[in-house]
Amino acid sequence: MDRRPIGRSELVIEPLVLGGNVFGWTVDEKLGFEILDAYVEEGFTAIDTAQGYPNWVPGNAPGMSETIIGKWMKARGNREAVHIFTKVNSANQPGGLGADAVAKGFEESLGRLQTDYVDVYFSHWPDPKTSHEETLGAYDPMVRAGKVRVLGASNYTAEMVEAAQETAVVKSLPRYDVLQPRFNLYDREEFDALHDVIKAHEMGTVVYYSLASGFLTGKYRSKADFGKSPRGSGAEKYLDAKGEKILAALDAVSKANDATPAEVSLAWLVAQPGVTAPIASATSVEQVKSLARGVRLKLSDADLKTLTDAGR
Repeated sequence: MDRRPIGRSELVIEPLVLGGNVFGWTVDEKLGFEILDAYVEEGFTAIDTAQGYPNWVPGNAPGMSETIIGKWMKARGNREAVHIFTKVNSANQPGGLGADAVAKGFEESLGRLQTDYVDVYFSHWPDPKTSHEETLGAYDPMVRAGKVRVLGASNYTAEMVEAAQETAVVKSLPRYDVLQPRFNLYDREEFDALHDVIKAHEMGTVVYYSLASGFLTGKYRSKADFGKSPRGSGAEKYLDAKGEKILAALDAVSKANDATPAEVSLAWLVAQPGVTAPIASATSVEQVKSLARGVRLKLSDADLKTLTDAGR
């Protein structure tokens, strides 16, 4: 299995990142441990979470996902063997990406994760009220102290990335080395708009919504299917003419490769220029094994073209 550098950084990962958004939501601590164990047994190391996951569940304590991952690393004694990605300004909270909010959020994340460093720390959502200089300046001591290995930006436009990178150079501050945009067979605009910036600044990308909220698994074929899963409502918007065309292409390519639609969707993502790794979550050990098969699957040029054309 190939390993890929994250931008210009020294950090190298396998082409899959486990999404931690389900921990504390549709996955409890016991099942979370089983999923994380299965993931590392498959040979993967990168795990993505955020200070707010899953902040959309009423009554949840802050950072349940980080807490579960932290307990798992403590129990397994494997902190050095995995790569932890987490984020600040996860819910556009008061303070946003201001220096005080960043410092406070980081220390709270370290506490829940039971670690003294993170491998990648992301600005989760842009904060138009705070300058890039203030945010990067808040990250600077963390990077210098070795508490953050790599900085990333999630949901940033190309213009925001350019401005942040220019600020880093002019003010001698650490730069963003990795982006986290939405990208999948259906949603391509955000990634496509970043392509030139990624190339110009030699940045890595770990892309989210890799399976379009589950739509690209093929389990949502009619309106009635969306009520069968807690996550179904997020996939409903994809069931249109374009979505049906993509599903038809997925069905054909899946059959030809003896693979599932989810596996084929991930294989397409891994093959796209500029993609370091897709982020995908799992709610069972079998799903982890399927994710692993997907990123190891090599599609033919004809299959890749069929899928690419279907989502245009």
